[in-house]
Amino acid sequence: MENNIANLETAQNLGLLEEEYLKIQEVLGRTPNFTELSIFSVMWSEHCCYKNSIKWLKTLPRDGKRILVAAGEENAGLVDIGDGLACCFKIESHNHPSAIEPYQGAATGVGGINRDIFTMGARPIAQLNSLRFGDIGKDRTKWHVAGVVKGIGDYGNAFGIPVVGGEVFFDPCFNTNPLVNAMSVGIVEHDGTVSAISEGPGNPVYIVGSSTGKDGIHGATFASGDITEDSAADLPSVQVGDPFQEKLLLEATQEVLKTDGVVGMQDMGAAGITCSTLEMSDKGACGMNIYLDKVPVRQSNMQPFEILLSESQERMLVVVKKGSEAEVNAVFEKWDLNCVEI
Repeated sequence: MENNIANLETAQNLGLLEEEYLKIQEVLGRTPNFTELSIFSVMWSEHCCYKNSIKWLKTLPRDGKRILVAAGEENAGLVDIGDGLACCFKIESHNHPSAIEPYQGAATGVGGINRDIFTMGARPIAQLNSLRFGDIGKDRTKWHVAGVVKGIGDYGNAFGIPVVGGEVFFDPCFNTNPLVNAMSVGIVEHDGTVSAISEGPGNPVYIVGSSTGKDGIHGATFASGDITEDSAADLPSVQVGDPFQEKLLLEATQEVLKTDGVVGMQDMGAAGITCSTLEMSDKGACGMNIYLDKVPVRQSNMQPFEILLSESQERMLVVVKKGSEAEVNAVFEKWDLNCVEI
């Protein structure tokens, strides 16, 4: 157990309210340390749990005879389109990162939704976007437009998926914080999908794809706050994408799903290892023991909270059927990607 005990001021600096901090103390039965408080701050952020907007989200249509996956049940939506095929799709905003680093903010938004598609077994075939910018005459708006458009185009082109449609509007209310909504659409056979679930005590858990660095730490908390003139100081909260690495990850995951060795698979997006392990464990009612010293890292001397909260891109968490380790490892080794049991 770490000795870096946190306090109310620490909690508030991480975006938590006083009543939330008191609730954490009640749940733990003691004062949390900094790493624990960091975990709560990201998992209880608006970006991860929709604590403020969920009541409104629940009023939206959620049912239909062709819906194969209920709203919020998996990483993306899944709708039957006939002939044993399903359309898999996801739309997600990357507003705050794009406000302070338009190119990487938009690019990693595209990368994230593509992973949400192919982590379910679908192959992305098209990308779309819906954009809102401020006064077109302002230099800041021109900077936003140039960076966002290039980020979307560069990531999609390098990844090999075309942008087939989109829309853009300009209004002064978006001068500070543009809206950058990216969408990915994929196709998958009904029996070719995989769930983001943890099942089977004793099954090994692997992190696959890129190594873990210090980019995007507390990105979920940052994305849940307000953008101000001082937000440029939060630049380390913005992730850095690598579309070529993601292309390798796509092909590797498509191949590994044909091995029958995968129990469940989850993209590592907001809150990284923390969110992916917790969500998969919750869904399958089967917890995980995670050893952070086994996680492949880019930088030495990374602290536990940094490894847990890093939002380094192009990473997945995979629960593997015990006995299938060698087969799964061989696929990722073929594509020159990390495949490490953690």
